[in-house]
Order: sequence, then structure tokens, then C-alpha cells
Amino acid sequence: MGAVTLVAGIDSSTQSCKVLVCDAGTGGIVRMGRAAHPDGTEIDPAAWELAALSAIADAGGLDDVAAVSIAAQQHGMVCLDRDGHPVRPALLWNDTRSAAAASALVAELGGPHAWADAVGVVPLAAITVAKLRWLADLEPDRADRTAAVCLPHDLLTWRLRGAGSLTELTTDRSDASGTGYYDAVANAYRHDLLELALRGRRPLLPSVLAPGQAIAASGSTAFGPGLGDNAAAALGLCAEEGDVIVSVGTSGVVSTIANTPTHDDRGFVAGFADGTGRYLPLVCTLNAARVLDAAARMLRVDHAELSRLALAAPVGSEGLVLVPYLEGERTPNRPDGTGALHGLRVSNSTAANLARAAVEGLLCALADGIDHLTALGVDARRVLIIGGGARSRALREIAPTVFGVPVLAPSPAEYVALGAARQAAWVLAGGPHPPQWTPAQEHADVYAGPARPAVRERYARVRDLTEGA
Repeated sequence: MGAVTLVAGIDSSTQSCKVLVCDAGTGGIVRMGRAAHPDGTEIDPAAWELAALSAIADAGGLDDVAAVSIAAQQHGMVCLDRDGHPVRPALLWNDTRSAAAASALVAELGGPHAWADAVGVVPLAAITVAKLRWLADLEPDRADRTAAVCLPHDLLTWRLRGAGSLTELTTDRSDASGTGYYDAVANAYRHDLLELALRGRRPLLPSVLAPGQAIAASGSTAFGPGLGDNAAAALGLCAEEGDVIVSVGTSGVVSTIANTPTHDDRGFVAGFADGTGRYLPLVCTLNAARVLDAAARMLRVDHAELSRLALAAPVGSEGLVLVPYLEGERTPNRPDGTGALHGLRVSNSTAANLARAAVEGLLCALADGIDHLTALGVDARRVLIIGGGARSRALREIAPTVFGVPVLAPSPAEYVALGAARQAAWVLAGGPHPPQWTPAQEHADVYAGPARPAVRERYARVRDLTEGA
């Protein structure tokens, strides 16, 4: 039997860095490592590199690895001076200080439809283009010093390759499509929109590589172009059309694979690119797994007990409804929104009802995201539910009654890092398509049940009554 060729996938997420070293032929995980990131909505980019190096060491190093690809959180604004040093801490996707800047940009171009037509993305606080306007207006001296703008995975790829010149910065379609100044249909930057955001400034942007395209090797290790975390998760799952991926992590993400681009004038659906040359229409919420964390904290229970309580309560939580905008919200666009509990009575004020209301409220917000996709013609045949929040038994079992379609829960895994590893294997193999690894859904638990539309109807009646709506 011949020697196994190894590849590595790195996931630099909001909370931590994960590394998977995999068999390039099968996707089997050989070893793994992890390191934490600091908390906060802005971060010194050096912390990402330190965490990546620590996670790589924890995974046994990369000396025997033939290719590496890096996936990371999207939208983070990384501004570098001419020497390649950050001019300020990176603003992360969940930093909402740029909400007013986003609104101004939308108006200046002519409204949401103008942005949807131009780049498939309507700026919100999370989107990079809005953060650049915030920088131009609030920190003009730093904007003046910005020689290049890149994203978290771009920076890590550049640093781990040992590249020196800013002209060696690279990115891919999936991550570039989330900036607000890249047209994934034309595969071209919109420098006019970059200049609009930065009040006429035009820093260098990373070269956009094709899916599966190799970057010049660092020693004996090849590097893939990398990709945004949501595109990486889809690649790791081997998702296809008709699969709706619901990721319940720090944020909630509803996405699917599409062969044609989407343009949503309302701004609910972002017309991102995927990691294979196709498209990844996507809806993102700010509130997901932390809703369950908050409910467990309020009830002073762990997550296993929260699930037990939720499943002990009746469908609909006896009229108790939680609107989960606990940290503002991105979809719908309510950066100053708050959560709310509706329908509270003496008769339904039980721990079980509160636990179930938290689960149902979180699922209703995600179901709204599925509705936004289907309104654009997406065929949602089934849901693949992943992320840390998907470890909740109550979430998995209640999900089909809210979503109204079968729900598949693949075995818990680091699908973003796995997708990056699959891209690394693609770089080695060459060809127009990524290698065929076993789809995660072939070994998934399947949850089904009758839809309970009354739960969503009750939620729809109160979701717009919260503060900040």
C-alpha cells in the first residue's frame, strides 16, 4: 500500500482556530489541533496568526503535509500600511458600529436595488464596505495610511506562506463576494464602490484566484486560495442543489448551492459565491447558539438539561414566544434591536416553556431565512443542520416541525476546516472539480415530523414589536 498524501484545512473562526490534517484521497481525519481567539468585535490580526501557529503545533505540525488551505470568518476589515502592518485592530463581522455607514452607502448608490444589481449584496453593518466607510469618516488618518485592504483568510494565507510584498495578497471568489465591492457574476472588483466607501481612496486589493488554483508553494507545501467560512462548510459537507445548510454557531447562517446568481433588492439574501465556481445565496443572523447559552444561563442549567426541559414542554410553549434579537440583528437589519418575551402568563411561566420558547424562537428566525431563499426560487428539499448549536437535542428534534422539511444532522465535525482541507486536496489533484469525498449526510441522523405552522404564525405576529424594530 502506497504512502498516504496529507492535506490540511485551517478554520480561523470568530472564537478559535481549528486545524484538520486529512488523507487527501478520502478526507479521513488523521489528526487535529485547536487554539482560542480573544473575545471582542475587534482584534489585533497578530492574534489570528499566533492562534494558527499554536493550532498547527497542536495538530502535529505541517512538515508532512503536501497542501494547505485556509478558511475564515467573512467580512472582517483588515487594513495594512505599506509595510504590511495593520493600521488598526481588525473590525469583525459582528461589530455594529458601521450600521450608520451602511445606511449612508445604500442611499448614496441609489437604494438597495442598486447594490443588489451591482454586487448582489446590500451593505449592512457586517459587510466590509460599510466598515471601510466607518474608517474613512471616523478614523481618516488611519484610512490615509491604508495601502491594502484584505480579509482574515487573505491575511493568514499571506503570512503563513511567508510572503512579503502586498502584491502577493490573494483571496477567492467566495470571500471577495462578501465585501460589497466585488461582483461575483463578472468576477471583478468594483473599484468605484471601494472608492465610494473610502471617500476617494483606492488601496490595493488581493488578487482573486480561481477555485482550486494553487498559490506558489512555501517550501514543499502548496497553498490553496482559501475561502470564506460558509463556502468552506458547504464544500466540507459536499452539499448540492436542494440542500439548505443551517449553521447554528456564533451567528446563524442559512445558505444553499445555486448554479445561477441571486439578487435580492430587499437585502435579506446576500448573493455570495461558493467555493466551486457556483453561487451561495445566504442569509445571516447575529443570534444563534448564544440564544441557547442565554436561556441556559437564565434557567441556571446546562445545555443537556435545557434540551430536556424544552422537549418536556408542549409545542408552542403554551403561547410563550421569544424573539431572539439578543445582540441586535442583521437579518432583519436591526442593529439596535433587543430580544423580547411575549405572551407571558402565570399559567405558562415554567422553566420548560421558557426553554422551548428559546429553541422555537431561534428556529423561527432561521426559518425566516429559509423563506427568504425560497422567495428567490430556491428549492429547499431538506435541511442540513450543523454548528455548535446543532449539538442541542431539542434543536434537532424541534427543527422539522418549524422548518416543515426533513432535517439531517451530520455527525458533529469541523466542516469549515474539512472544506478547506478538501480544497487543498483539489489543489493537488487539479481538474475542474474538487475530489469526491464521502458526503457527510450519508451518515447523518434524520429528523422528521409534522410541520406546526401555528408556532411560526405566533412568532410572526410579535417579531416586529421588539425595541429597535
